[in-house]
Amino acid sequence: MGYVLDAFEPAFMQRALIGSLVAVVATSLVGTWVVLRGLAFLGDALAHGVIPGIALAVLWGFSPILGAFIAALVMSGLVSLVSSRTVVREDTAIGLLFVGMLALGIVIVSRAQSFSTEVTALLFGDVLGVTVADIRIQIVAALVVAAVSVVLYRPFLALTFNPVKAQTLGMHPRLAHAALLAILALSIVASFQTIGTLLVFGLLVGPPATASLLVHRVPMIMLGSIVLGAVAVIAGLVVSFQHGTAGGATIAGFSVLQFFVVLAVREITHAVQRPPKPAHLH
Repeated sequence: MGYVLDAFEPAFMQRALIGSLVAVVATSLVGTWVVLRGLAFLGDALAHGVIPGIALAVLWGFSPILGAFIAALVMSGLVSLVSSRTVVREDTAIGLLFVGMLALGIVIVSRAQSFSTEVTALLFGDVLGVTVADIRIQIVAALVVAAVSVVLYRPFLALTFNPVKAQTLGMHPRLAHAALLAILALSIVASFQTIGTLLVFGLLVGPPATASLLVHRVPMIMLGSIVLGAVAVIAGLVVSFQHGTAGGATIAGFSVLQFFVVLAVREITHAVQRPPKPAHLH
């Protein structure tokens, strides 16, 4: 027990824990819809698409949170514009913008004097450098994500399982989709300081995907995702502190590892419980 408790004695580790747990709440709520709707590629692209906004914020000295959110909204809008106005499929539009926004962000950051330091913090986060101000912003973002998830639960549910019925019931699927993209962007923006733009995707998809293996109702997937994400955060921070590994990467690694562990256990259990095939009589 001391192995775990010792890791959270320093104040910076306590801030890292709180910031990461708040990030888990936001990413789990949105990530559930991302997993159920098969929007993982869009989520990954959006996580990278915020880089130009953060890079400009670093270069010009304004809030990285604001820069990231604007960039995420711009990318979401461009994906919708390209896929609706051209014959290009949505996944192709996402792929083009994914590479374009990432390249633009790296070019912008390369103009900064502390290039390597800025890029490392930008891509992989600085979980041990989370401040009280960062946590406050994360809490506000998580509350907004939670509120929108509750208010638009039925439109999101209909959009996920029956978009045609959502249209006939007057639930405005396009507006619901736009709202989902907005809170997806917000959850990514609120979490990048803790875990980085490259690794936030691990929390966004890992815990919800694992929870979907264990339960089937949407609220239970969200709850299970939060619990699994919290376990990944605690395990990741403890290992990071005790063994000197990168905090954000260790958390993301545990969130992905959980999926394969649960999948393996489930497959083994099914194999053991499967009744033996009847012997053929010759």
